[in-house]
Amino acid sequence: MTDSIAQRLLDWYDQHAAELPWRTSKDPYRIWLSEIMLQQTQIDTVIPYYTRFLDAYPTVADLAAASLDEVLKMWEGLGYYSRARNMHRAAKQVADERGGVFPTTAEELQSLPGIGPYTAGAVASIAFDEPVPVLDGNVIRVLTRLEGIQDDVTLSGTKSDLWALAAEWVPQQRAGDYNQALMELGQTICRPRNPECTHCPLNDRCAAFAAGEQDHYPVKKKRAPIPHFDVAAGIIYDEQGHILIAQRPLDGLLGGLWEFPGGKQEAEETLPQTLQRELREELAIEVSVGELFVQVKHAFTHFKITLHAYECQYLGPMPPYDGPQLLDAHAIAWVRPTEFDKYSFGKADRMVIEALNRRKNMLL
Repeated sequence: MTDSIAQRLLDWYDQHAAELPWRTSKDPYRIWLSEIMLQQTQIDTVIPYYTRFLDAYPTVADLAAASLDEVLKMWEGLGYYSRARNMHRAAKQVADERGGVFPTTAEELQSLPGIGPYTAGAVASIAFDEPVPVLDGNVIRVLTRLEGIQDDVTLSGTKSDLWALAAEWVPQQRAGDYNQALMELGQTICRPRNPECTHCPLNDRCAAFAAGEQDHYPVKKKRAPIPHFDVAAGIIYDEQGHILIAQRPLDGLLGGLWEFPGGKQEAEETLPQTLQRELREELAIEVSVGELFVQVKHAFTHFKITLHAYECQYLGPMPPYDGPQLLDAHAIAWVRPTEFDKYSFGKADRMVIEALNRRKNMLL
């Protein structure tokens, strides 16, 4: 039965596989780059980024030689910035410790930063045809519908069972094509909503289709409500009209990106009080908080924020310092508004920059 599933999927893939830029080569660097970018990101969004990255960094050695700031700027807008930081670290490891040669097995690939079981399986099977499984959201959906698996897929035990099932089904030949076929089936046919079951090459052995219960799979526990936070940020001017920006610590959320400094509001604080406290704690500076300039909303994976950006005047450092301190920042810079494009910002801060640019254009 398993051999029949694999062959039918491969026959379907041979006829319907999408033409994608990373499918034109078996180069593990190109395949790895695409898989890192495709994590939690739509294919149409990834393609222009992938093309630009290859133009700028055609080999893993080129990527390793770039600075983290350059890589983050190139990545700007793709989100989940820890992927870019880990990708840069992994490129350095491959270039410096392995002479630019990628590991050839899924087990070895997992020794590189940012490569877990899914990415390792994808790269090893597609680049080297190792018969190892992949398990992403698309594959989970296909497997649970085919087998009628009613266990909660968010539980680690269920995930382990699904990995084992995926491993059973991987053919010894054309493992990379098979894995891509399974994922593409989930993307194009076995979709989360309104699946096109009548066009599925496996519909005659699908438990969910036979029961008319496709929309019931995969089974997931209900998510807790997503928390919301109010954040105050300062557009801080000095006497020459420069604006202070800070680089976030390299580890953690949005690590290495630049921002208008500030932080999360605490209970019983006004937003101006929040901003003054955060600037003392992060940079040891004092500011005069002026008018609210703009509010922007942004959703992260596990929480949402409303960013309140205030225009501020820099008053100076807190005693006994003679200038801003890197108490909770990796670096700072005083920049002119025309220089923002040189730095990589998260989406919320880029929306503040867009508002600044709109105001500038209105005044011209």
